[in-house]
Amino acid sequence: MVDFRSKTFGADLIRKYMPSREEMAKNKYLAPIAHRFLSPELWRFTRRSVPRGVALGLFSAFIVPVGQIFLAAFLALPARANVPLSALVTFVTNPFTLPFWILVANRVGRFFLKLDEAAGGIAQEEVASGRWDTVIEWLGRVGETLFGFVVLAIVSAAIGYLVSSFGWQWWIGHKRRKMLAKRKMVILPKVRPAD
Repeated sequence: MVDFRSKTFGADLIRKYMPSREEMAKNKYLAPIAHRFLSPELWRFTRRSVPRGVALGLFSAFIVPVGQIFLAAFLALPARANVPLSALVTFVTNPFTLPFWILVANRVGRFFLKLDEAAGGIAQEEVASGRWDTVIEWLGRVGETLFGFVVLAIVSAAIGYLVSSFGWQWWIGHKRRKMLAKRKMVILPKVRPAD
């Protein structure tokens, strides 16, 4: 039974449902790369592997809408990033949030590309004729959205790296300050000199 009041509830829940390294080593699909994929350094939470895992997870989430978990895990190998964290962060884009991200990517792409203003000369005359309206509109929307996803992937990976790096430093500093405060609270009894 899981205790919801436990401080380690989230970690306990992840451990319960996440396959162990041994189970993953036995997986027939991972067998060719299991020796690299299951390296202990890729599963530790360190000050270097956590920001890399977050950045790769965010990049994979926006660059590939389907199969982003596998892309994040495979990119984590050469980058020596935290594999479980990079796979977990990809859930920023999921079937429920994808319509929102498509809209955001379209707006970002439209802002950066400004395709309406870029057309000129013969292309502008052809567009003005109205023969290609549907095709151009569709290609423009798809192109803007795809470019928006590329921008979101790069920007979110950079921001995720910085935020997780600073967050990691703050968390370690907080733990250290807490430990030092505990040590100061321990008051040793004064020894009275013998009369």
